[in-house]
Amino acid sequence: MRHRLDPADHPPHGRLDPSLAPALVVDDGDVVVASTLDSGWHAPHQGEDALASGELEPWPGHDPALDPGHALTGPVAVRGALPGDVLEVRVLDVVPGAWALTGAGSRETYADRAAGVDRLPREVLVWRLDEQRRTAVDQHGDSVAVRAFPGLVGTCPAVPAGAPPRSTVPPRRTGGNVDCRELVAGSALFLPVEVPGALLSVGDGHAAQGDGEVAGVALECPLERLELQLVLHRGQGWWSLPGGRPWAQTPAGVVVLGCGTTLDQAAADALGGVVDLLCRRHGLSRQRALALASAAVDLRVTQVVNGGVHGVHAVLPPGRLQVGEPPRGA
Repeated sequence: MRHRLDPADHPPHGRLDPSLAPALVVDDGDVVVASTLDSGWHAPHQGEDALASGELEPWPGHDPALDPGHALTGPVAVRGALPGDVLEVRVLDVVPGAWALTGAGSRETYADRAAGVDRLPREVLVWRLDEQRRTAVDQHGDSVAVRAFPGLVGTCPAVPAGAPPRSTVPPRRTGGNVDCRELVAGSALFLPVEVPGALLSVGDGHAAQGDGEVAGVALECPLERLELQLVLHRGQGWWSLPGGRPWAQTPAGVVVLGCGTTLDQAAADALGGVVDLLCRRHGLSRQRALALASAAVDLRVTQVVNGGVHGVHAVLPPGRLQVGEPPRGA
């Protein structure tokens, strides 16, 4: 069955909270066709004057005290999903909106400090996307190719009774604000279920982004269309999470998502995950798996900007590795 989810009918939220009532309840295998705001809570349709000035109209009714994080669509509950299950989120289609914002400067962030712009005034670039959504051009005539994806896709983390809702900013084992540029249409992201129904939230549309998201923002945009199929897995199987980490099958290959408070920790997390994956799928020793990973796996910086939690993703491109037979007696 197909379901429609639009911010005009279901108000966005900016927190990860298991007490939130689901905007939609779906069955295993159903498709959700959603629209999202940009991460900064702007109205999805902006006039020419607003785009020319960079002073965009806000989404009406946003309470930043209640919802301080990204503007998220959902949550979507999957009927029968229970803690310990795995939710596969198949990204069938991603269509960005007509505009995007990015900028740099004036922030006390890792990237701004590294580039020496943390004490400089913030400069904002306003991008217009062409009708085919293939190219974005800013007010200076700079242009980039559009490669759209949702920056935030996550199930709801479990929250102890009486504890406050979780922030949308840092990525977690349940996914969330992973900002991985490989999660384009044709990808499938595998996430743990920690609360009944899974409570999937999506948003933070990116029209384009480089690995690292080094300015702290990508080309932040609303998504006109985000088409997702939700598939529920129970028990252990090929979909199992490597060491509890989220992973994805993407056009770029198999991707294991790691995170940590330093890049070293994030790289170790991603590497441990890809070794777990190779061991489980092929019956390898950890030594052999690591040796093969050194020959075939790429470690890439996912992002360095999300609330002190950095991301690294391990990528095994398609066709790069063919694993032989296990040794006799193994």
